[in-house]
Amino acid sequence: MQERTDLIVCEECDAVHRRPVLAHAEIARCLRCGAELERDTGSRLERLLPLTVASLIMFVIANSFPIVQIELQGLTSDTTLFGAVMVLSGEGMSLVAMLVLATTILFPLMQMLVLLYLLLPFAHDVHDGHRPGVKILLRLMQIVRPWGMVEVFLLGVLVALVKLSNMAAVVPGVALWAFGALTILLTVVVSFNPRYLWRILVSERRNSGEPVR
Repeated sequence: MQERTDLIVCEECDAVHRRPVLAHAEIARCLRCGAELERDTGSRLERLLPLTVASLIMFVIANSFPIVQIELQGLTSDTTLFGAVMVLSGEGMSLVAMLVLATTILFPLMQMLVLLYLLLPFAHDVHDGHRPGVKILLRLMQIVRPWGMVEVFLLGVLVALVKLSNMAAVVPGVALWAFGALTILLTVVVSFNPRYLWRILVSERRNSGEPVR
């Protein structure tokens, strides 16, 4: 059965459309449900790699330094995010600790590392769909995308700091500013749909005359 490359199927309602030819920054939407069918990525793919590297740098800083320092009656206390996870686990809140660990550390890190692995060849104009695990990693990115919740964690920390400021001296740490930068960077990075990477890889393989599986 021959593959129809001139057709595109809506991921939301399964309506079939002819694949549009898009101008710069143009977006095609489904006529039935209004969902996004295709968009012109332009130079966004080129900018995605440096943004991913910057996100990883901010991630390392955010998890290496104290988030906040609290001074109360001459006593000073500070902790990192991982330290907070360990405290939650030690206090008998293992489920909460695992959720914080997964949604603020493991899943965001997983997304950034997968993107780095997929994007590095594009920086050297090598579009290789045969690298190990490409299809699995793209599917994995789609699965974990909704579970990265750094912005939710940051909002919770800010709310807690406002409440604690009435009882103690609160000094924001380096990690708090790094988390703020990381939230902005991840918003841009994660908003890029992995399916566009897959389409580029499929197009490269098709142009080389190789079968697409």
